[in-house]
Amino acid sequence: MQGIAKALLTTILVTICMLLFTNLIFFFPWYMTLIIETFNISQVAASDNYIKQSYYDDAMERLSDRPIFRENAGAIEITAINESGTSAIGNDNETYYEELSENQKPYRQRGTPITVEISAVYPLTITLWGEEYERELPVSFSITTTGLKHYKDLDYYFE
Repeated sequence: MQGIAKALLTTILVTICMLLFTNLIFFFPWYMTLIIETFNISQVAASDNYIKQSYYDDAMERLSDRPIFRENAGAIEITAINESGTSAIGNDNETYYEELSENQKPYRQRGTPITVEISAVYPLTITLWGEEYERELPVSFSITTTGLKHYKDLDYYFE
């Protein structure tokens, strides 16, 4: 009797492990999508020293339309922080910032770091005997890049 119980327990554990492994097979392409989108946004941030609102909206739409991401589209967050700790997401029109002070502008001078991070939630789901168990895993990926564009309206500090 004890041997049958051990065999049954082993079968249940192996089945659960196989289901988790199957779920993880979907996790890696999902996570790679997160990495690639973060890299693409960081390249845009590096070229302009900030992320324009239209590109931010396009990236959010691209991620929200992808499989698995669309299940928790409300949990997707894209953040870009410049060296002073303020948001590096701003208006598409650069002339909007001409009259503002340096601290109010989302961009900084060439050579300053910008950290881009995308956060999302991965739904880990397992169905056992007709009952569905779900756990949401918050995942994020960030890249720090350096701004390349020289702005004439900002002071240039050469070190």
